Amino acid sequence: MKFVVQAALGLSLLAAAPSFAASPAPTMQTGAISPAHVQAVQDLLGAMQFEFAMRGVAARTRFPSEAQRQAVFARLDKMPPAEIHRRLAPSLARFVSADTALEMTRFYGTPYGKIVIHSKYNSSAQIMMPGARAAVPPEEKKERKRAAYVQASKELADAEPMFQREAFKLLQAISNEKR
Repeated sequence: MKFVVQAALGLSLLAAAPSFAASPAPTMQTGAISPAHVQAVQDLLGAMQFEFAMRGVAARTRFPSEAQRQAVFARLDKMPPAEIHRRLAPSLARFVSADTALEMTRFYGTPYGKIVIHSKYNSSAQIMMPGARAAVPPEEKKERKRAAYVQASKELADAEPMFQREAFKLLQAISNEKR
């Protein structure tokens, strides 16, 4: 009897294994990427205020010396945000569709989207009672249920590791630039 239970448990784990598999990596788009697509990604990076994410990547990076760390942060401070967006957009366009870039740019332009971006880079300690939920206005609940938004936010979330990787690669290029 004990063997039958163990065998049943083993088979149920094998059947459930695909549901525990890692999510697939974002697919790279093949072929030529249009200038409009790159511009849409560049606009998305601007709406996301991605220059702050670059500072976060720099803060998590190990540098050989404190002087080099200071130099990289000084270069980031001097670099206009539009330059960061312009340099990242072509490589990120492979991971984010133009439709996603347009939809998420539109979302981050809404009042709720601006709050999301602000809280992402300016989070502070918050105390909530157990079981309490943050109040979301009804119009925002409706916004978050739109099919285009749901699909675009999922695609953007799946591409987040690629955003971080490309930001790190740009940070390396910035640190290696001769000035």
